[in-house]
Amino acid sequence: MEGRLRKDESAAATELGYVFTFLLGVLLLSMFSVWAWDIENSTRNRWNEQALEDNLRDVAAAIERADAASRLDAEVLYAEPVKIQSVQTDAGQLTLFLDDERVYLIDARGMYSDSITISAASASTHEGEVNLGTTSVVWVVYSDGVTSISSKSPDT
Repeated sequence: MEGRLRKDESAAATELGYVFTFLLGVLLLSMFSVWAWDIENSTRNRWNEQALEDNLRDVAAAIERADAASRLDAEVLYAEPVKIQSVQTDAGQLTLFLDDERVYLIDARGMYSDSITISAASASTHEGEVNLGTTSVVWVVYSDGVTSISSKSPDT
């Protein structure tokens, strides 16, 4: 049996087709995974921003209710707990500040920053600072002519 070599390139072309098809699949899957990761990050960021806005609005609404109670009687004691929604960010970097005109949410990293104007229609002064990393409840308290925010309940 005499063997003869022949020049056949059809098998090589098929192999190259397999390789290019595989590489195209890898490219498309990589693009899809980057796209899905970007959607997931955008959704998480949007949910975080919404939760932070809701937290700020809830605290501002409680401050308005405390101011309304202070207008009823100067000797009244008002305390309201505001449950803080959890966020997927380092809450230790988030701080709520209260002054006579606004409630501020400050992020030490500079990623989130927002404020809400309060009416300040009462004769009380407003003060307080709460680090959101140390608590899940912010207490809004009116006592002795001062509306304040704190992480501690008024009876402790």
